[in-house]
Amino acid sequence: MWIIDAFLDYLQYERNYALGTVNNYRGDIRLFEQFVSQELADSTPAEVTTDMVREWVISLMDAGYASGTVNKMLSSLRSFYKYLLKEGQVRVDPMQKVKGPKKKKSLPVFLKEGEINRLLDEVDFGEGYKGCRNHLIIEMFYVTGMRRAELIGLNDVDVDFSASVIKVTGKRNKQRLIPFDEALRISMNSYLTVRNEAIPARSEAFFVRENGERLTANIVEYLVRQNLSKVVTQKKRGPHVLRHTFATAMLNNEAELGAVKELLGHESLTTTEIYTHTTFEELKKVYNQAHPRA
Repeated sequence: MWIIDAFLDYLQYERNYALGTVNNYRGDIRLFEQFVSQELADSTPAEVTTDMVREWVISLMDAGYASGTVNKMLSSLRSFYKYLLKEGQVRVDPMQKVKGPKKKKSLPVFLKEGEINRLLDEVDFGEGYKGCRNHLIIEMFYVTGMRRAELIGLNDVDVDFSASVIKVTGKRNKQRLIPFDEALRISMNSYLTVRNEAIPARSEAFFVRENGERLTANIVEYLVRQNLSKVVTQKKRGPHVLRHTFATAMLNNEAELGAVKELLGHESLTTTEIYTHTTFEELKKVYNQAHPRA
């Protein structure tokens, strides 16, 4: 006999779980009970084996359940068996050696080459200091691949025009050097000319507000989203999309993975490798569109 109702009462009245949460537990456990009953009529929780749970997981995945949903169901079942052990209803927990399916990592969202070119070359960023600054922020994200916090933290002294490198401070205060090309040099020099004339009194920050203070994360997030929305309709439009665009563009143009890792400031090559999947997905899309037998 499956003492599910007693377990649900325990959750609701002793653990003070919300009624909606309790109902979710009920649905998950009842679903498993139905699966087991197909193999063992009049079964009890004590008769369940680890292999049965694994077979259930496989059946759920085959039925199209997402990894996150299956792991949530397994969590409900784990709580149920912990309760049964505490109550002495079972002696062995079949959940101990069960691992849920790995959640599929979503591929990074990035702008296509035509979209980023249209953004930088055709979109009107407005007149004056703010327009000049906002255009350079978009360009710098794309050309350097730096993070939002790294861009905000830039000071004037971090840009070395003689060596053509920018020093950024990344996660855990780890510093790295990012080279820049002649096009970005021209853009930065133009920006500094406008900035120094418009805002003579300012902080040491490279990018500043009109009051001379350093930019905030919210301001950068807003201006990037606002301008990306002019060329794309995708939901994700934050600064990290431009970082993804940088990495994807580098790999599409035959940059070595290790070099991209260093430019991005990744600790592990595994983190950078996700961009190889992105470029391969784009390759498959091109193949499916172009090949007559695809």
